[in-house]
Amino acid sequence: MTDRPPLSRRNTRTVIAGSVSLGGGAPVAVQSMTNTDPHNPAATLQQISRLAAAGAELVRVAVPDAAAAEVLEQLCLQSSVPLVADIHFDHRLALAAIAAGVAKVRINPGNIGSRRRVREVASAARDAGVPIRIGVNAGSLPRDIREEYGVSARAMVETALREIGTLDDVGFSDVVLSLKASDVSTTVEANEQISGRVDIPLHLGVTEAGAKWRGTIKSSVGLGYLLGRGIGDTIRISLTGDPVDEVRTAWEILAAWGLRRRGPDIVSCPTCGRCRVNMAEIVEQVEQGLVDCSEPITVAVMGCEVNGPGEAREADVGLACGEGVGLLMRDGEVVEKVTEDEMVDSLLQLVRSYLTRDCPSP
Repeated sequence: MTDRPPLSRRNTRTVIAGSVSLGGGAPVAVQSMTNTDPHNPAATLQQISRLAAAGAELVRVAVPDAAAAEVLEQLCLQSSVPLVADIHFDHRLALAAIAAGVAKVRINPGNIGSRRRVREVASAARDAGVPIRIGVNAGSLPRDIREEYGVSARAMVETALREIGTLDDVGFSDVVLSLKASDVSTTVEANEQISGRVDIPLHLGVTEAGAKWRGTIKSSVGLGYLLGRGIGDTIRISLTGDPVDEVRTAWEILAAWGLRRRGPDIVSCPTCGRCRVNMAEIVEQVEQGLVDCSEPITVAVMGCEVNGPGEAREADVGLACGEGVGLLMRDGEVVEKVTEDEMVDSLLQLVRSYLTRDCPSP
């Protein structure tokens, strides 16, 4: 496929969360959050494993109480990816999470109490080398700022600057920042404004975006726009449901901009009256057959003779369909003619062959 020049990205300071670098030109990191019972380590570890397999590089875990905090040490010891503790209201939970070995904590300095408590958390985080993400959400702005600016991008930026200042006052600067709203335009405007005022790595997301279909669209529009402007150092897609879908969506957004690539790029036509095979079923079966593939391969599945041969020829592996038959292509060359019943299995076999072409025989 045609190469494109890399996007110019905003310069930010580098923050390290476990084995993951955020900002400073590092690749945009993909993260998600568990939705299992935080008191159930077995279920949570199982979901963390699924998220990691899908490509999550950081996983956040809610820590609502002391019992959940006690589980963190086991999670940190057994997780294959760095964990982020999600803390609200009680600074002791942040201290416990840091002691348990999390790679990052997410707090709002304004909602964990006095300056002394903020200083305690910052001191513990500094000693452990743990960064803090300040999370500003449109739904939980300080009352005085909300009364002055309403629920707006300006209010979110003012809140972020206040929270940054709180940590600056106690000498802590190892910070990541997020400004999220459920409204796409507010999220975009807030991140554009703050990106011109600080060099802190930005965690992007449209919060409470909705279920899979609607939430994917909202997140793709908002995050896609910001990433295209060079804004954003790590992303989390917020979808109601299985968080594995969040990870897969994040990778697709990054791949669409050419920022990162994980797994196949499946090019398929929208179908029209010229199509003489069941394209929707074929593409669905191909996607399911490649759902666990993490290799960056381009696969074209095309339904007729208008654009089909050209698209299939440009892909690493392609299928150009005719009336009940299809041509399989590899690196632009036709390798086999197959019937409709054979298409999916033959294409998946060709993909596997392509991916192992440079590997020695077992």
